[in-house]
Amino acid sequence: MRKVFYKYHGTGNDFIVFDDRENSFSEKNEKLIEKLCHRRFGIGADGILLLRNENNFDFRMIYVNSDGKPSSMCGNGARCISRFASDIGAVKKNEISFIAVDGSHDAVITNLTVKVKMSDVDHIEKNTDHFFLDTGSPHYVKFESNVNNTDVFHEGKKIRNSDRFLNEGTNVNFVEQLPDGIFVRTYERGVEDETLSCGTGVTASALVCAMQSDAPAQGKINVRTPGGQLSVHYKKNNQMFTDVWLEGPAEFVFKGEIEL
Repeated sequence: MRKVFYKYHGTGNDFIVFDDRENSFSEKNEKLIEKLCHRRFGIGADGILLLRNENNFDFRMIYVNSDGKPSSMCGNGARCISRFASDIGAVKKNEISFIAVDGSHDAVITNLTVKVKMSDVDHIEKNTDHFFLDTGSPHYVKFESNVNNTDVFHEGKKIRNSDRFLNEGTNVNFVEQLPDGIFVRTYERGVEDETLSCGTGVTASALVCAMQSDAPAQGKINVRTPGGQLSVHYKKNNQMFTDVWLEGPAEFVFKGEIEL
């Protein structure tokens, strides 16, 4: 069977996207998804996105990591599939709602950016040298003085496979405070490597920064990643964060066909 696919990326976090409104692609085909995402033997991507119909929503988003295993929420994937839905005419408005593995989300699509509403966060665990929180996916956040010099792969892998996180895994973010925001590099579980950007990781890092600093009760934090620039909007009340939005570019790369 030949299948049309699309390639999108959000600040370097790249995805193979299928219009699966006819339910012809199985997200449980682990070996196929792993092969498609392989950067030498397949198309190459950090994960697969499936656009499906859903009653009372504009669409359902299915996301699977490049290892072929089901994943938790993907912030950049959510922004990319929202752009995709608009590009193919599956939605014909700028303000949309969709459902993902962690529940319902809103999105606002403009010519330059896609802005997705993320889950509320009601607790941030503070430890001696790091923070831990869930922004739709679990995130370990550690501040460093010079993130460019951090060995993200080896340090992130060590933390992700530590006793606490070995079974469920965690994403690991190394964060550097900048004069105009923060710089974040992320080791992603499921990809098991550093990615150029991680939407839920950017969100987690920004919220920790807002909690730690004298940031206003309502504001925006600019976030630089190796793949580009994002921003996180929020409202906070101590450790409670609501009205959290992840904003940044989501771009079409190319379209092709592949024999499945």
